[in-house]
Order: sequence, then C-alpha cells, then structure tokens
Amino acid sequence: MAGADGDDSLYPIAVLIDELRNEDVQLRLNSIKKLSTIALALGVERTRTELLPFLTDTIYDEDEVLLALAEQLGNFTMLVGGPEYVHCLLPPLESLATVEETVVRDKAVESLRKISHEHSPVDLEVHFEPLVKRLASGDWFTSRTSACGLFSVCYPRVSSTVKAEIRQHFRTLCSDDTPMVRRAAASKLGEFAKVLELEYVKSDIISLFTALASDEQDSVRLLAVEACVSIATLLPQEDLEALVMPTLRQAAEDKSWRVRYMVADKFSELQKAVGPEITKNDLVPAFQNLLKDCEAEVRAAAANKVKEFCENLPEDSRETIIMSHILPCVKELVSDTNQHVKSALASVIMGLSTILGKDNTIEHLLPLFLAQLKDECPEVRLNIISNLDCVNEVIGIRQLSQSLLPAIVELAEDAKWRVRLAIIEYMPLLAGQLGVEFFDEKLNSLCMAWLVDHVYAIREAATCNLMKLVEKFGAEWAQNTIVPKVLGMANDPNYLHRMTTLFCINALSEACGQDITTKQMLPVVLKMSNDQVANVRFNVAKSLQKIGPVLDSNALQTEVKPVLEKLATDQDMDVKYFAQEAISGMFHWVWPKLK
Repeated sequence: MAGADGDDSLYPIAVLIDELRNEDVQLRLNSIKKLSTIALALGVERTRTELLPFLTDTIYDEDEVLLALAEQLGNFTMLVGGPEYVHCLLPPLESLATVEETVVRDKAVESLRKISHEHSPVDLEVHFEPLVKRLASGDWFTSRTSACGLFSVCYPRVSSTVKAEIRQHFRTLCSDDTPMVRRAAASKLGEFAKVLELEYVKSDIISLFTALASDEQDSVRLLAVEACVSIATLLPQEDLEALVMPTLRQAAEDKSWRVRYMVADKFSELQKAVGPEITKNDLVPAFQNLLKDCEAEVRAAAANKVKEFCENLPEDSRETIIMSHILPCVKELVSDTNQHVKSALASVIMGLSTILGKDNTIEHLLPLFLAQLKDECPEVRLNIISNLDCVNEVIGIRQLSQSLLPAIVELAEDAKWRVRLAIIEYMPLLAGQLGVEFFDEKLNSLCMAWLVDHVYAIREAATCNLMKLVEKFGAEWAQNTIVPKVLGMANDPNYLHRMTTLFCINALSEACGQDITTKQMLPVVLKMSNDQVANVRFNVAKSLQKIGPVLDSNALQTEVKPVLEKLATDQDMDVKYFAQEAISGMFHWVWPKLK
C-alpha cells in the first residue's frame, strides 16, 4: 500500500486502512461507520475483492468497533453488487458470529438472518447452509450458540435432504455439553418449530422440548417454557394433553422460582394456546398455586395476569371459577407482605368489576379496593385511583362516592405531605373520570384547600393541578368556579398565600384566555404591586412578564408598562432586578404589539 499516493482510486481504502490501524478507538469506530461511503467510492467489484477480505482479516478489534461492523454488513447487499453477490458478505459475518462478546455475536446473527432472505434458494444451499453447519459444529461454544439463531431462516427454503441435516444439527445442539449452547437452542426452539412440518414437530420438537424442560440448568428450563407457547399453538387440540401438558405441569411446579416466574409471565399466552377445556382442568389449579407461590416475584407475575386470565376463561363457567377459585387467592394478595405483589394486583384488580358485574363488585371487590386505597404503598393507591373509571361504569358514580371517595378525601388530608402530594397528582385523572358536576360537589374544596397548605411543594403542585383542571373543564368553568376563589386569596394576611395567587395566575392565564386574564386577573396583579412584602412585589414583576403574551397591546401599554417602570425604581434590589428583567424580556416579544 506504500505506492497508494500515486493512485487516486486506491486512496479511500488506504485511508480506511490507516484509520483502522489507528490507536484511537473512536477513530477506528468512525471509519467503520463510514464503510458504506468507502464501499461506494470503491465500487462493487473492489468492495468484494479488496474491502471485504481486508475486513475479514482485521476482526480482532474492540467490541464496539466489531459491533458497528456487524451492523453495517447487514445493509451491504447493494454495495457488493446485489443479491447475486450477497454471499460475499458471509465470511466476515461468520467470523463476527464466533467472537467472545455476546452483543457482537447477536448483531452478526441478526445481519446474517437479514441477508439470508436475499440469497436465492440455490445460493442458500451452496453458501449459507454450509456456514450454518460450520458454526453448528464449531469447537467454541460461541459459534454453536450463533448457529441456533440461523436454522429457522434457511430451513423453509432448502431441499428435504438438507432439511434433515438441519434438524439433526439442531437436535445435537439441544443436548450440547455447554449450558450456553443449550440455552441458545431452547430460546430458538419455538421459532424453529414454527417453520417445521407438523410431523417433525411431533417427532422431533416434542422430545427436544421435554428434554430441555427437564435440563439441569434452570436458565435452560425457563426458556423451554417460552417455547411451549409456540409449540402448543402448532399442535392439534387432541395432541396437547399427551404431548405438552405433562411438561407444562412440571414447569409450573419447578423447584426454581425463575422457571415458575416464566410460567406465570406467559400464563395468558399459554391459556390461549391450550384452549378452554385444558384451562378449566389444568391451568386453574396451576394459576392458584402461582398466586400462592412462596416467592414474591412469582406471585407478582401471576397477580399481573389475574384480569387477563379471568377474561379468557370459558364464558359458561367464568363467574363460578373466579368466585370459587381465583377470588379467594386475590383476597390474600391484597394484604401480601410484598409491595410489588400488591402493586401488580392493584394495576389489574379493577378490571375484574366489568367481568363480575355490579352485585359481585359491590359485595366482594369494593372492600378490596378500599383496603388497597388505604395501603401504605403509594404505587398501590395510584394503581387503584387510575383505574376508577372501569368500576364507575359498573357500579355508578353514587355508589363509588359512598365507598371510595371518603378514602380519597382521607388521603388528601393525610398528615404526611408526600401522601397529600400523591393524591394531588391523581386529581386531574379523577376529575376526568368523575365529571365536572361531581367534581365540583365533592372535590373542588379540597383542591382549593391545598393552595394554602403549609408545605410549598403542595402549594406548587396544587397550582399545577388547577391548570390541568382548567384544560379539562374549560375557561367558563374556571371563570365561575376557580378564578374568584384564587383572586380572593390576594387579600390574605399571609404573604405566602398572596404569592400563591400570583403563581395560580401565571399557571391559569393561558388556559383562561385573554378576556378573563385582562378583565379579572390583571387588575389583581397590578394592585399587588403595592404590597408591603418585597417577595410579593418581585413576583408581581415575574407574573406580568409571564402573562404578557396573553394580554392585548392596549393593556400592555396603559397598565403593565407603567407598573413595571415603577417597580424598576423600587428600593428593594430584588424587586428592581426582576422588574428590569421583565421589561427587557418583554421588549423582544411583547413590545412589537405596541407599535
């Protein structure tokens, strides 16, 4: 490459070689990211004959460089001359699929899967399938794990002889000595099963599934559970009981909590895959056991699925199964010792009301909701409040107000300020669910009381809450309900409450619009510019700057400008500073209105 200076056509590859040999990793990374540009400069033939061999020889770099290379090569088909020459990309990707770093291998496999679709059936057998075989019989476990992800993409497009070889290789990897390889095979079992002919699913896949599901390593067994969903959807109903259920029952009672967790996590999918009869006979008792599991993680995963599981139960026996088998377990979980379990349950339990109907909800579920609303864990309370609308649909607003609202009000007046803060944050959500009339009747006074709370964080959140409520209920509602009360606080003897008036005006001006802001709010702000307390006066300056964009030019010229100029000569340094800030800030985007 020494003579490269004399030949312009060699320049791009010479630069790349220099950059790839540079000690600075970032430089090497940048040059890899520019590979497509370099390939374009070289043209398809030289990319195939020079660039790819060079890249294949240099695969011993930092992981991030290799990761970038593996990703780039997946998009290289057109740069090597299109599908006809796509097999030229296989050698560098094969090397990358055997490196030690998992993310690099995974990216190389992803790129190989991508370009496999661009091979013609002939090229797939001549070039791609031999690569899969080499990886599958490699000495290092890294290449064997990569092979697992490639079987399913080439299987459907090869001849029956090659298909038999692929099945044999997959069988071998499922019983590999290295747990990492068995894990990779188990993770691809479902995907591979989907491309196999049904006879081979029964003869090959089931035996592999059974073996992997009783592997000594729990990390392999839990992946077999995932495959169970795919396998169950492929088999006819009459074969499920004999071929899948024994293994699934075993997994649901596995000694490792991770495997049981996986069963709980996939429960709704399993339920759909096995159908109503097996659900009634097998899955209901299994689900009960998972809800009572000794490990909190398993109980939480199962609790998360309660609503889905109940929804998917056969309609003729749904209510009976829920009332006699599921609800007793749910009642226990409401007072579980683990907050994640309670929180998971709270996020779905309200959905049971639509399944069980009004009477059952009032008798059996409402006491549970009440208990959860009073739970010490904020997440549990939030999950209940944010799903109130589905209970409202079933039992109606009156019933709801008699049962749940007293609990919400109790929390809103809680001695701990963080609990009060949490309730404020749910208020717009509640307002949307309960409607304006109900809100005014029951909750409005609460929202106003928070504005004079002794904790600043509560007053601030209450101000923000008012803005969201006005956005929800509209300016007219604000004018009749909120604005008079807020403006009334301007005469409060406590200066902190007077300042809250200003903060509310800042928050509400945009939502209320020009008319209300100019006629009702502005006079109050201007009057407060004579307040005895400097903190109030400088907040007047800040408020005038904030509401300026909402006001018309006449109000700005005749009312706002003189007050700001007066405050700019105030004795207090801070008032002076903020007034001048407001004048210069408004100059840019408000004064044009005055011209």
